[in-house]
Amino acid sequence: MIADTSFLIDLLNNESGAVQKAHQLDNQNVPLFTTAVSVFELWQGVSEIKNKEKLEKINTLLESIGFFHLDKECAKIGGRIHSELCSKGMAIQPEDSMIAGICVKHSRKILTRNVKHFSRVKLLEVETY
Repeated sequence: MIADTSFLIDLLNNESGAVQKAHQLDNQNVPLFTTAVSVFELWQGVSEIKNKEKLEKINTLLESIGFFHLDKECAKIGGRIHSELCSKGMAIQPEDSMIAGICVKHSRKILTRNVKHFSRVKLLEVETY
């Protein structure tokens, strides 16, 4: 399963639903991954974080889960997803299209609270908490 940025942020903030979901996945031995795009999104807010403890918490979380790159094939799939949704007037954030492309290429579910956007993507299985 691939964790979207919303899940990672909620986990870092000890949001109860995200923490419970993380425990459930761990108990079921479901491997958790994230993407280069989510790392980018997390790091956008790092300059605002003055607390070293919070930065260490982010780094610890990122080191504890698997990682998928945005390679050429993922980018093509994400671009196609974005184009199709835009042409239907159902656009989502470009970053979400890239994450969806990674999920589709690797046949992985997306774990997110942003069900509204990700559920627009055909071939993408969405799980929430």
